[in-house]
Amino acid sequence: MRKTMSALISALALAVATLPAAAKDKLTVYTYESFTAEWGPGPQVKKAFEAECDCEVDFVSVADGVALLNRVKLEGAATKADIVLGLDTNLTADAKASGLFVPHGTTPALDVPGGWNDDTFVPYDYGYFAVVYDTEKLKTAPASLKGLVEGDVSQKIAIQDPRTSTPGLGLLLWVRSVYGDKAPEAWAKLKNRVLTVTPGWSEAYSLFTKGEAPMVLSYTTSPAYHMIAEKTDRYQAASFSEGHYLQVEVAGVTTTGAKNPLSGKFVAFMTSPKFQDVVPETNWMFPAGKMDKPLDPAFETLVKPAKTLAFSPEEVAKNRKAWVDEWLTVMSK
Repeated sequence: MRKTMSALISALALAVATLPAAAKDKLTVYTYESFTAEWGPGPQVKKAFEAECDCEVDFVSVADGVALLNRVKLEGAATKADIVLGLDTNLTADAKASGLFVPHGTTPALDVPGGWNDDTFVPYDYGYFAVVYDTEKLKTAPASLKGLVEGDVSQKIAIQDPRTSTPGLGLLLWVRSVYGDKAPEAWAKLKNRVLTVTPGWSEAYSLFTKGEAPMVLSYTTSPAYHMIAEKTDRYQAASFSEGHYLQVEVAGVTTTGAKNPLSGKFVAFMTSPKFQDVVPETNWMFPAGKMDKPLDPAFETLVKPAKTLAFSPEEVAKNRKAWVDEWLTVMSK
């Protein structure tokens, strides 16, 4: 009898041990490809938040930030995204108008240029768009946007598409903020210097580092990567006399995410040092919140814009389609 009971207990123990583990709560975050790359912030952010929440984070990536908004709008209320991370202030008014995002309900401590007052979106980093150039291929970089537009057409630049990419949209708005209604004429000149227009930042920057073009649209902070990770100052950002266009990257909770308690926890986590410490040396941008460690001294050597350029989210929302259409008309000729 004892042998029978012992065998039964052993069998039950084995059965319990082989039962599938209970499914963990899941948070689905839509973001852009460079965020989820093995060298991007995604892997470290995922590991740190999962350790804190005992949950599973599922990153779903698309080419770039504008494509993020396009996808969520296409999916509508049926979207699986709890959080959309990777929009910027040039898209927030459009995103709010979609009705697919809810107030974040937090009061995070933030430090971004111009301050922050938005009840729907929370910033996680910021930076300034810049033309990054290869000093071994380009001895004299353009010193202004005008210099880029009117410079040597044999010296090419890789840029991004404003219909899919936040840097691409940033350049469109940068040109518009400097040239105003004469932006189409500026693009007609600049297009002769454009090697290619890529869907997102990653593709353009990869072409640049492979030597396909001596210049690329990126950020004033991009050289910090090469200085810190590669120990080289070969790649530098050109300082433009007209100033540089500001980008503040944000995340928002969707109407789907409003039903998931993990959404609020992630937004709070995003502005904490555990997330912010990861940003500068993986996303290569400035942190929007408090860090527990100082920035690498390389960040102090970067281009400091003489002037910060930016349209309001509302102005971008009002004019984005018309300005993109203008760009498309010029670039397709």
